[in-house]
Amino acid sequence: MSRKLPLADGETSRTACARTLVHSGLDEKTGELLTATVLAERVGWCTDLVGGMVASLLGEHWNAAGVSTLAVGVDSGGRKLPSKAWMALRRLGWTTASPKGVKVNDRIVRAALEQAGRVLRSVKWRADVVTGILAAWPADPNKRTQAEWEAVRAAVPGGEYLTSSVIRSRTRQIAAFKRDNGHLPADVFEMEPTPRVARMLLLAACDGQQASIERSLTEATKALLRLQLPTRPDPHTYADWTWVACPITLPPTVPASAVLHLPTLRIAGGKVRADLAFTHPVLKAQRSGHTVAMGVDWGLNTLLSAGTARLHPDGTITAPSGGAQFRASGVLAKQYRLRRLSERLHAKADHYARLADPVSRTKQSVLLQEIQHISDRRSHLNNALAWAAARWTVDQAVAAGASVIYLEDLRSMEAGGMGRTHNTRLSQTVRGQISDRMRQLVAEVGIAVVTIPAANTSKHCPHCLTPLRHRKAPDKPTTRGWKWAICPSCRWQGDRDQGAWRRIAARGLAHQTKTVVDKTSSTTMVIRKVVDTMEAKAVITATPKTSRNDRSKTGSTRPRTNRPAPRRRGIPSPARPQGPAGKRPEGHAPTGRNRLPRAAHRHQSVTTISPPTTGHRPRGAALGAGFHLHAHATPPRWAEPTQNPTVRTGSLN
Repeated sequence: MSRKLPLADGETSRTACARTLVHSGLDEKTGELLTATVLAERVGWCTDLVGGMVASLLGEHWNAAGVSTLAVGVDSGGRKLPSKAWMALRRLGWTTASPKGVKVNDRIVRAALEQAGRVLRSVKWRADVVTGILAAWPADPNKRTQAEWEAVRAAVPGGEYLTSSVIRSRTRQIAAFKRDNGHLPADVFEMEPTPRVARMLLLAACDGQQASIERSLTEATKALLRLQLPTRPDPHTYADWTWVACPITLPPTVPASAVLHLPTLRIAGGKVRADLAFTHPVLKAQRSGHTVAMGVDWGLNTLLSAGTARLHPDGTITAPSGGAQFRASGVLAKQYRLRRLSERLHAKADHYARLADPVSRTKQSVLLQEIQHISDRRSHLNNALAWAAARWTVDQAVAAGASVIYLEDLRSMEAGGMGRTHNTRLSQTVRGQISDRMRQLVAEVGIAVVTIPAANTSKHCPHCLTPLRHRKAPDKPTTRGWKWAICPSCRWQGDRDQGAWRRIAARGLAHQTKTVVDKTSSTTMVIRKVVDTMEAKAVITATPKTSRNDRSKTGSTRPRTNRPAPRRRGIPSPARPQGPAGKRPEGHAPTGRNRLPRAAHRHQSVTTISPPTTGHRPRGAALGAGFHLHAHATPPRWAEPTQNPTVRTGSLN
């Protein structure tokens, strides 16, 4: 379902996806109300039919010849293949059919072709990378020389801008295959078997004869999905397919003016989940022409350090803000404890697996279930942390009036060679998730997110580009680490993270004309290289401190009424009770608000990652305080704040 979306000047269309549940349905033929369990069963029958056809297609064409034929983009007659996967496969003559005796309509076959075509198209990039690595296989896979790095980048399509971590991971995969089989693989299809088919129903490949969706005219948060579902696992005739009307409640992230598309249905946890795609107009983010930019620096103890820089007409760059921080040491400490617990459970499960004892097998199955539970907790915690950090960054950018956010490109950084503790902490970071969530959020407000090279952002001075000297902070001489930076040339000093975001913002503003759109994603903007002439201009010009307004006396001081402190009662206090209980005696100060529901000693400072020695009691989560007591962030100050005296605000300005 696709309709033309009207756009105004400076707008572009954005297609996003919202997840929702389908709780019930109505069989239009019998009038029966389908519960969530019955609906999930009927949708599951349909996905099983589609999955069988997808598996047969992948088994037939999971090879280098088939994938290359599809990737060429033209058919045998030289005509360009359609962009839709199911149409491209039919043009090539690749088709499938339902099992003998099972009747499905052509739209279900389209859904199977679409799912198989997407899988075959996605493997082409991996196949090219593996082929290039095999063509330039190094003498020592664990350590390439400079010449071998240049050779492998030349052999891989687009290898010049491919991150080294991808090449290393694929090299380890090939080396493991060689160690197990005694020879190098011919291609990626020899290393990777035919992928497992996901249980899903791609309604985007169907038309109105199989499914349709309409938004309610009276309630903007309601929509009606109609689709044909089988009444039995093996429908023999078309009479075994009936129309089912499913009401859907749209999430609040779907605008009222959005155009809805047919969703993808999945079965998860015995429920029908719908991935609903929608298209709506948003402000178009610009690649260049920015005057106010936000620089964001990644860290371990301080997850994010950010601040804004301004480009003036004369070419100078200033940093009017003092910066802000997003610290999540408590969340990372919790993640560390969950990881240690998962490691211990894995060790015990491996021990039971080596024992030839039926009782051990039962214990192992219990441990595997607990391991899965711990893994889900870690995933949910990482997801919550990524969304919180991304939302904080976008709020800071909007409040400061920035039109672009510059991030370090740390995709090539691997957790190795830095000691056991540092390697563990680096492996737990969620930089990729934060970047993805950030791009999703800024698309709504027209702010660009650009990644820049990370070389020397923390090493050089933001004011004169002189290499910094790092040492302990003067106000914390007993704290471990080298967080404090001092410039030997201009004498600037400060936290190294605060200097890093200044360097990132200045480098982005100076190189903004070199911003390009990554070919792998239409929404990812990058600056590939650092140009020396532009880098020389990427310095922060210090602004002279202005004195405050003249506060000298011009007359007599206004008399003030001296009040007793603390304030006393205006009426006599009640008589003292006989027992220990009673009201507050006269003259005592109010007790004030209650302290937060948190333990006083959490052992989760910015330099701590080990488990607490006195036991961890997360009273905040138990009492409903939740995730945000573990994260500490600088709040933004909005340009037009709402009149709410209960909210305390601070800002980058």
